[in-house]
Amino acid sequence: MDKHIQVPITKEDAKSLRAGDYVYLTGTIYTARDAAHKRMQEALDAGKELPLSMKGNVIYYMGPSPAREGRPIGSAGPTTSSRMDKYAPKLLDLGLGAMIGKGKRSQAVMDGIVKNEAVYFAAIGGAGALLSKCILSSEVIAYEDLGTEAIRKLEVKDFPVVVVIDSEGNNLYETAVSAYAK
Repeated sequence: MDKHIQVPITKEDAKSLRAGDYVYLTGTIYTARDAAHKRMQEALDAGKELPLSMKGNVIYYMGPSPAREGRPIGSAGPTTSSRMDKYAPKLLDLGLGAMIGKGKRSQAVMDGIVKNEAVYFAAIGGAGALLSKCILSSEVIAYEDLGTEAIRKLEVKDFPVVVVIDSEGNNLYETAVSAYAK
């Protein structure tokens, strides 16, 4: 089923989604990859504030290519999510509403998604140029020295994703294989 969701995401919206749903996100999302996640963990370990609130926010695991003239961002495809698995449970506990990436997640992340009524979306790998057309603006808000791995605030319109793990723990990667095997 196709759904249109405003982001940041509410608990009610997250709970309404089911693994396999096609979703179009509109609003504000943030980018963060390995280096930014490491910095956020270091800040938390030192008792410092994070550069953004996690409450209901969506983190897209993506490092963009340079923007072409007249565009706010270059190619914006997802990166492999499992590289953020050691950091994600803590961010989910702090209120992170959703993550966007590609690939499977660890059991700890899946447990954190269910515990915190969050959701894991997949964006289509290899479609970064097309995905960038849904990004209206891009602004570095933290860790500028990390270059493409800096945290960016993105304004998106009808950004296409698929629910992979829903708030009840249903996992599209498992159910799709079962359905195909039949």
